[in-house]
Amino acid sequence: MAELRLLLGFDYGTRQIGVAVGQVITGQARELCTLKAQNGVPDWNQVEKLIKEWKPDAIVVGLPLNMDGTPSEMSERAEKFARRLHGRYNLPVHTHDERLTTFEAKGEQMARGGRHGSYRDNPVDAIAAALLLQGWLEANT
Repeated sequence: MAELRLLLGFDYGTRQIGVAVGQVITGQARELCTLKAQNGVPDWNQVEKLIKEWKPDAIVVGLPLNMDGTPSEMSERAEKFARRLHGRYNLPVHTHDERLTTFEAKGEQMARGGRHGSYRDNPVDAIAAALLLQGWLEANT
């Protein structure tokens, strides 16, 4: 893992995709932004802009498994998204179990004083991306 320095994490969703950045040296991740998606397809120009700006050494995509650890329909879509990222940008792409990160992200948002409104008004995707990337860093560095 010594060759890895900077990572981008993606919390894949059909309407929104959370993005986070993490550093291997510090072992820390933080939320970056939330991208809009149409039926799971992001604006690839926005993704490319992030790749060019941050120049990550690798990408981590959250894998939304069922609570019993089995794949879900969404985990299959997230794996397809991961393959597309790899194909487009020729970067190593890792997947990481993201069970409960959205639940944790909502708690984190409330702890930060976020209002308890609708999900659409208060998306937590970037926080969830940071949590899954943090989990990957802790498990792999």
